[in-house]
Amino acid sequence: MASSDSSLKSSLHIRSNSLPSSPHPLVSQFEKHLNQLKSSESASSSSQSRKLSGLQDLHDCIEKVLQLTITQQDFARVSNTNVDELFDGSLRLLDVCSIAKDSLLQSKESLQELQSIIRRRRGAKNELAIKVGEYLASRENVKKAIGKALRHIKGIRNELIVKENDMLSMLKETEAVTVSTLESVLCFISDPKGQSKQSRWSAMSKLMQPKRVACDSQVIGTSEFEKVDAALKSLIRQKHASTDNLQGDLEILEMCIQDLETGVECLSRKLVRTRVSLLNIFNN
Repeated sequence: MASSDSSLKSSLHIRSNSLPSSPHPLVSQFEKHLNQLKSSESASSSSQSRKLSGLQDLHDCIEKVLQLTITQQDFARVSNTNVDELFDGSLRLLDVCSIAKDSLLQSKESLQELQSIIRRRRGAKNELAIKVGEYLASRENVKKAIGKALRHIKGIRNELIVKENDMLSMLKETEAVTVSTLESVLCFISDPKGQSKQSRWSAMSKLMQPKRVACDSQVIGTSEFEKVDAALKSLIRQKHASTDNLQGDLEILEMCIQDLETGVECLSRKLVRTRVSLLNIFNN
């Protein structure tokens, strides 16, 4: 394509007769945010939130670059095929973002219903059993939806070929790190290495049999989601009769979900804004 003759990063260099060329500040910012995201860890909820925040900074930088005149001139030489790739990529990101939002919303709603029963402290044991069963069933539904999304993301990765020229390179790199971050968030929610499935009715029946003693040992999770899952399964196995500690775990998980929801929602809005900017550029 014609734009291959001049890259955006070359176009955005400030040149001087006496000094070597230096990159445009926006390009430097972009590369800084990108490198930080690539090197950051994602093992905890706080690190997930930080990555989402860093991703927002990266998309803010991309949005500023899209407003530059040189960018819009560069895009005028982009082929129709690459334009289609850009819009397909933006839709893919919005789809994955939507799955993350739906997963967090479903998790929050089932969590709040469970909290309501525990806080009242007057529900019958079978009522608590029902809510625990519903929560665990909801978790399984979330995991199934995320599992399907993760398989789709694996296919997306194969399509994320980074361009060697112009703004397309920056957008493709942004798409790749966004997909990677959202994939990390989805894995954190679903706990793919977690314990075996527990059906709603099996959970209810076990909770309503106080004399039953479980043979297997409790597996302590490493994330807020895993900790609650483990605590509920321990409650079902009657290893802990009190729900006091469980209530604290539920409150921590609720805050975790809220932080992730805020981060994903902010990212979603920035993705929409970038898509609108691209539409305006190519429709003018």
